[in-house]
Amino acid sequence: MHRQATAPSPAFSRRSALLLAAAGLLAGNLPAPALAAPSNSPTPPNPPKKVLLVVRVEGKSLPVDQKIQQHLAARGYAVTLHSQYAPVEAALDADLVILSSTIRSHDLLGAYRNVPVPLLTWENDLLDDLAMTGKRAGTDFGSVEKDRYVWLVNAPHPMAAGLPAGVVDVYEKQATMSWGKPGLGATTIATVHGHPDKAAIFGYEKGATMDYESLAPARRVMFFLDNETFPNLSPAGLKLFDAAVDWALQVR
Repeated sequence: MHRQATAPSPAFSRRSALLLAAAGLLAGNLPAPALAAPSNSPTPPNPPKKVLLVVRVEGKSLPVDQKIQQHLAARGYAVTLHSQYAPVEAALDADLVILSSTIRSHDLLGAYRNVPVPLLTWENDLLDDLAMTGKRAGTDFGSVEKDRYVWLVNAPHPMAAGLPAGVVDVYEKQATMSWGKPGLGATTIATVHGHPDKAAIFGYEKGATMDYESLAPARRVMFFLDNETFPNLSPAGLKLFDAAVDWALQVR
């Protein structure tokens, strides 16, 4: 005779289910459900630093300034060529102002002297107008002809680009090199080889005393280039140039 199956009582079913669930948890077979990770969009990159390269747009050396623009753009900077006759107020929207030596210094003079933005130049004839040196041409600022070496005197500084102290060949071939004699608040990185009183690379921190007791409104840097010598930089010279730009922008 077929025996009819007896259904388990509700109490037994609940008790069994609880025991099985507990056994599963102890055995690690019933992990807690994982929460879905939120879909985060990629972090947007930092906007590029903005460089205002002040040039003489009508000058014959503009192609050299354009090479500098291209070089800095390749390094991730947003570079705008800016006529020296255009309003100075454009500097207030920049992270760095570069005054090329292709400008007519007598038309520019101290126009950018007090801008509260980092500034780099290789126009030695502007150094006195920017209060970065004294006023005597040939004594406080000037240039040397047919040179290619600097004496690196502050190797630990970021503007030294990690190069060792001593003589550095900065040009592929001899060319004009600008220099200045900075005030006591400056940090000198390199001098013209054989001329320890002629600084080829120097900088002022914001607030440092420059010449005429002027305080630097922001970082100020002098580099040794001349109108058309940027393409003549050696690999070491280019490292120093990049380090000067980076330090002025406070990325070193």
